[in-house]
Amino acid sequence: MAEWLGRNLSGIDLAVLMIDGVYVDSHVLLVALGIDADGKKHVLGIREGATENATACTALLSDLRERGMRTDRAILAILDGSKALAKAVHSVFGERALIQRCQAHKARNVLDQLPEDMRPSVREALRQAYACRQVITAKKLLTNLARRLEREHPGAAASLEEGLDETLTVMAFSLPRNLERVLSTTNAIENLIGSVRRLGHRVKRWRGGQMMLRWAVAAAVDASTRFRRIVGAQAAMPVLVRVLRAHDETISNVEPKKRIA
Repeated sequence: MAEWLGRNLSGIDLAVLMIDGVYVDSHVLLVALGIDADGKKHVLGIREGATENATACTALLSDLRERGMRTDRAILAILDGSKALAKAVHSVFGERALIQRCQAHKARNVLDQLPEDMRPSVREALRQAYACRQVITAKKLLTNLARRLEREHPGAAASLEEGLDETLTVMAFSLPRNLERVLSTTNAIENLIGSVRRLGHRVKRWRGGQMMLRWAVAAAVDASTRFRRIVGAQAAMPVLVRVLRAHDETISNVEPKKRIA
């Protein structure tokens, strides 16, 4: 387990980073999944903690950096909307982090604050907005939806507006449709989390965080043997890589001006 957790990551040309947590008893296991420039998935690391807070997330990312994960290049970070996760990613990557909020989580958060009879129509409105593939149009549709909800259901409206732009980050990249769909949600890492949770259900009594970590690593290693490259990655991933390198170039051009100022 120690060998697996300490693997060198410098050989992975990372383009996408996903982080999520699974609660086991009174502990949380933070899991980091990466997608490289060829569209291959990699379990980067797992860290046990008491809560899914910014400190624990930063510690996980710092460990990945010490093991060779590059933080001096732009990366797309796909998160479930947790402010702690976003704060941790920004603290490690700075302006080089491009955040994509999971559209599925956003929709779920909005729908959970609405009465049952309203959910089908709002779900369809959200689906149409996220499927339109035009950022300006999508933002207009979502903003109009929030305005319609504001009077009777201000909680749902506020949930929709919070971090709205970050749910459209990938849409602005003009990626092939399949890659845009994959990178707009955290489904890839949730499937991995599901493997950890299913294996953990076999345990009747946990004997501390070390045992939980061993089981989580075992589940992650097993799940990784079934990882498949993203469909169409050969044509699609170079488009994303160009977007990331263009973001690097933008930051490099801005930084000298900051130093002069």
